[in-house]
Amino acid sequence: MVLGLRTDMPMVVLRATQKLLKILPGSGVSSVTSTTALGDWYVNRIIVDRQPLLLLVSSKSLLTAVTTARDVKALPRRLASIVGKRLSRLGISQSALASEVEASSVVTVAKTADRSVLGQMVDFAKAIPFYLQESGWDEDDLKVVEDRLAETPCRASGRFEGVIFPREMTVRLLESRWSIGTVH
Repeated sequence: MVLGLRTDMPMVVLRATQKLLKILPGSGVSSVTSTTALGDWYVNRIIVDRQPLLLLVSSKSLLTAVTTARDVKALPRRLASIVGKRLSRLGISQSALASEVEASSVVTVAKTADRSVLGQMVDFAKAIPFYLQESGWDEDDLKVVEDRLAETPCRASGRFEGVIFPREMTVRLLESRWSIGTVH
């Protein structure tokens, strides 16, 4: 049992940075792991053009979701919806989408555990302002940011085989986990 949850049921771990861990409900335990295709979701609060945002990154695919930092305490309840909206724009099948969203509906909050994901989040946070118009963007523009970041090569300092393109990796992981193809 982890935080009162059965360990055999589908769940996702929301790994929060220290500043968010103080706000989000949960124990901060780091030893639990997600059963979703995309793994744990990391979250950090960032400021862009004096607007607070939440940057969420999948630990396995490095796919990002960017949303306004409203009602941060409710993020665990909203995570499945955020993931669902983000995945719906990737052209995956409805059944794969539904399976990942369902698996993301039980959320455990924990502290961060992977420094490479945190480093990637820093890089993404630095890139976001360049994808937005200064003082002239709204929530719809965040989708453009997400799409641009999904095409960003990650972990590119090594061999090409080790480079992760978040969109491609996400589709591959979802197909593998849920044994379902994409919609064309």
